[in-house]
Amino acid sequence: MTASAAANLDGIRLLAALRPAERAALTARCAWKRHRAGERILSRDSDSRDVLFIVAGQARVVNYAASGREVAYAVIGAGSHVGELSAIDGLPRSASVEALEDCLVASLAPGPFHELLLAQPPIALTLLKSLTTVIRRSDERIAELSILGAMPRVYRELRRLARPAGAGGPGAVIDPLPTQEALAAHVGATRETVARALSQLTKAGVTCRRGRELVIRDLALLEALGDPEA
Repeated sequence: MTASAAANLDGIRLLAALRPAERAALTARCAWKRHRAGERILSRDSDSRDVLFIVAGQARVVNYAASGREVAYAVIGAGSHVGELSAIDGLPRSASVEALEDCLVASLAPGPFHELLLAQPPIALTLLKSLTTVIRRSDERIAELSILGAMPRVYRELRRLARPAGAGGPGAVIDPLPTQEALAAHVGATRETVARALSQLTKAGVTCRRGRELVIRDLALLEALGDPEA
């Protein structure tokens, strides 16, 4: 994040239906704060019920088991929002939010957020669609934890992260490839399992490293490895 990142809500996808003057008015109702990489933006134990808009930077939504083991839910970038559940129902937070890089965050209190949803049906509908996506992804991950071993879960996550190669090239890429620790936390595995899965993919010629990218040469085989029952 550059030091000159603009303190406005123009890039927040949830608020795209607002007119410029309406976004400017909402901007004035937010509390603004910059967070350094590695800093806790929001603690699960916090009394805050605000909804947070990630204006610049990248953060992750995480939880920690009693053993201290990290469970990663999602990585969210500029234009995203988080914390809407507590803003809506007033109940405690279900996870913490940590900055992966320097972030600029706008916080909107529950009262103004409720007013926004009631006054702007298109935004309420967008929020419902966003929550539906979260529920579907959660259902998918619960099913994977129930029926798949750790290695296939890693392969499936890599397939989800893959994007088509540029310039019409064959295969796909993951850019940047998350750290082994981040992948492990996201799929409920150990770092050693992720390292073993990546090594096996390289040996089999399915993937190769190119700087911070992971190039996937054979998407069909990666999909097959992630679906051993097929």
